[in-house]
Amino acid sequence: MWARYLAAAVLGLPLTVGLVGLAALAWPGNQETTALPWIMLTFPLWITAMTLAFVFKSARRAWLWLGGATALSFALLYGLKALGWIGVQA
Repeated sequence: MWARYLAAAVLGLPLTVGLVGLAALAWPGNQETTALPWIMLTFPLWITAMTLAFVFKSARRAWLWLGGATALSFALLYGLKALGWIGVQA
């Protein structure tokens, strides 16, 4: 059980930041007006990401799935930014 707690604590926040970052940068419209709702959505999404660690049958699966999702979200974030498809508007 401790391994699941650790997976939730270590991977919950980075997964949330990656997903909210993707959504906030890819959302159409003015980023000045859409940033606050995405920031407010961070806490409920963080709690959801942490509870996902307890859905899996084993701690190993929790680490693999949450770690894979975190790596994928940041890879997409950096890849789309490198291609110039998303980014911070000045």
